[in-house]
This record gives sequence, C-alpha cells and structure tokens, in this order.
Amino acid sequence: MTSNSTLAAGTDPKTTPKERAVPAPAVLPQVRAPQRVAPADARELSKQFLLRLEELDEGTSEYQYVRNTLIEMNLSLVRYVARRFASRRESMEDVLQVGTIGLIKAIDRYDASRDVEFTTLAVPYIQGEIKRFFRDTTWSVRVPRRLQELRIDLARAREELECEGVHEPSAADLAAHLDLTEEEVAEGLVASNGYDSDSIDRPIQAGGGKQQAGLVADLIGTEDPALALAEDVQALKPHLADLDERDRTLLQLRFGAEMTQAEIGEELGLSQMHVSRLLSRACATLRKGLLES
Repeated sequence: MTSNSTLAAGTDPKTTPKERAVPAPAVLPQVRAPQRVAPADARELSKQFLLRLEELDEGTSEYQYVRNTLIEMNLSLVRYVARRFASRRESMEDVLQVGTIGLIKAIDRYDASRDVEFTTLAVPYIQGEIKRFFRDTTWSVRVPRRLQELRIDLARAREELECEGVHEPSAADLAAHLDLTEEEVAEGLVASNGYDSDSIDRPIQAGGGKQQAGLVADLIGTEDPALALAEDVQALKPHLADLDERDRTLLQLRFGAEMTQAEIGEELGLSQMHVSRLLSRACATLRKGLLES
C-alpha cells in the first residue's frame, strides 16, 4: 500500500523527463474567441494549453480543441514576424499562411520539460518558414542556395561601403569587404540578375520618367542572317583554295561579278554549255568538301 500511495502522489524517485513540478491542468478554460485574446493573456494561457496538449492522445476531440486553440491564440506571433517582410512584393496573405505553418510546427515540437518560453521556440520557427518560402519561390530563375545567400551578403556589403563613402563599389571593393575572390563576387552579381524578371513590353522612361522612349523589347537584338553567310564564307575558304585557278575564276565571275553563263563564255572563249558543266563540277566539289568537314 505504501508503494502504491507513493506512485499516486507522484513521488517516485524514477521520475520520467516528461513529469514536471507544474502539472497539466485537468480542466482548461473555454476560449470562445482565441484570436481576440490579448498577447499577454495568450502567453499565460498557452502555457496551460501546451502542458495539457502533451497529456492528450492525438486524434481525440479534446486534443484537436487544445491544438487549434493554441494556433489561433498565437497568430499574433505570426503577424508580428510577418511585418518584418512587409516590404517584399509577395502577398502578405501568402506570408501569413507560411508563417502559420511554422507556428504549427513549433506547437507540435514544443517540449514543456525543457522549461523554455514557447515564444522563444515559435518565433525562429515562423521566421524560418517565411525565409524558406522567399528563398524557394521568389527567384525568377532558380540558382543554388549559396548564390542566393551571397546576393544578400553583396547587398549588405554595398550598403556598408556606400555609408563609408565608397560610391558605386566595384567588384574588387566588394571582394575585399567580404573576404572573397573577385571571381566569386562576379558569380554572385550575375546570379543576382535571376532574382527579378521584367516584361519585354515594359516602356522605357526617359527625361526623368516624363517621356516614353520605346519598349524593353526594342533593346533586344535579333539574329542577323548575314552572320550565317559569314560562317559559310569562312568555311568555304579552304575548299576554294583547293580548286584550280580556272574554277576559281569561273566562280568569281558567276557569283562575284554576277555575270551570266553566256557572258562568262564570251569572256573566257568557252561555250555556254561548257561553262555550265564547269560551274556544276566546281559547286559539287565545294559542297562535298563542306559536308565532309
């Protein structure tokens, strides 16, 4: 009997880590409007609800009530952290939803036996989820994580150097400030271009933004067909050099001087039929050389 009464009183020397001096309340207060609870009251109520949550089995109605109430009471923490990211272009509604995921993870992983304030755990979880959201979804072009972090370091270094009086810091200035090589800084600057995308139909403003000077698409170059011709000419040069002088002369008169076969025949004292055969043979030789090279 003595042993049983000792166990009932909770004085067994083999106390498990989950047992603590402050017992979980047997009956929790009913919170009718959790989201309207003041932050100070929410902090005190959260302690009771978290203690009780650890005593309950998942899937029970009371477990769901306690967990859902904890989430709603602490949404003010999510709003507090989300305000730090208000300057971002993403919808604040999306940021709040992502932050709420971090809050839920903090509730599910909180261990009251560690005697740590819930907010101490929840705020880093919420902030981490939001930062992960921006890291994974806001870049127009996906780049490695190290380059994403380097972009932030470069922006911070640029601000610090400008505050020190360095106008338009160069890659060398940034490299020296961050103790990196210029190649690493150059790679980070190029990767930073993948953060934002812009429409090619965006107007270009000139004169202090008062006049429209065309569209971004006007600045994008198009493929020059003459480039392909230049490549073909360069590829033909060694094969032209392999032809005899008469064949080169025929080709020069036909395609350089744009003379007709009859005019070439008169110029060289050949029949038009003979000129045609010679040109066909020379072109076939060049074609074969190009295909084999």
